[in-house]
Amino acid sequence: MSKLAEKKKRFFPRAWRFLKRLFIFLFIFQLFYILLLKWVDPPITITQFVSWISGNGLKRDYVGMEDMSAYAKLAVITSEDQLFPDHNGFDFKSIQKAMKHNRKSKSLRGASTISQQVAKNVFLWQGRSWFRKALEVYFTFMIELIWGKKRILEMYLNVAEMGKGVFGIEAAAQKNYNKSAKKLSRLEAACIAACLPNPKVYTVKRRKGYVSKRCNWIMRQMTNLQNDPDIQLLLQ
Repeated sequence: MSKLAEKKKRFFPRAWRFLKRLFIFLFIFQLFYILLLKWVDPPITITQFVSWISGNGLKRDYVGMEDMSAYAKLAVITSEDQLFPDHNGFDFKSIQKAMKHNRKSKSLRGASTISQQVAKNVFLWQGRSWFRKALEVYFTFMIELIWGKKRILEMYLNVAEMGKGVFGIEAAAQKNYNKSAKKLSRLEAACIAACLPNPKVYTVKRRKGYVSKRCNWIMRQMTNLQNDPDIQLLLQ
């Protein structure tokens, strides 16, 4: 056997052992990170980092649930995921509707729950690849299992982009209304939530057209949902 053949024979087992060890290390690390984030806020997310290096800036200020207006919590549930208290991370009916729509239309419609958005915003990057989506499913399952609904909602309200380079409800409240998130009124919270579908384009200060209509719709829906017992538990 030639020396080259011997090297190749030794290389593949070594490479396989290295990859197995790397996989085990990454698995343990991400599991530890998920557990840690149940109590600790992430130092930075990929989306925040990209916003910073791309020149959009990075304004954020993590706050606890007790420092957020109940209207802010209700507004984002109303706007983004009205079944949030009831599902296990995935709204399969909305996913099916979105898939049917996307097959027939050029405009893409999403069906991500608040849990899925948190999984993407905290652990992953923005994009539509199947690989990223598969990872999103995994992290969604894990945070539902480990964190619970209140922590997921708290994390969403802290890491979601709510303006160009503005992340979280506290930074959005300070930028748009010069007040803390705890003091947001019903209308102010609804207006911030109305911009969530495209926070780089939609702004509270230009509350016209789509943003105005969506804000009014959110206000009506907040009235309909505010007495739901499961939602009330999340607002406390």
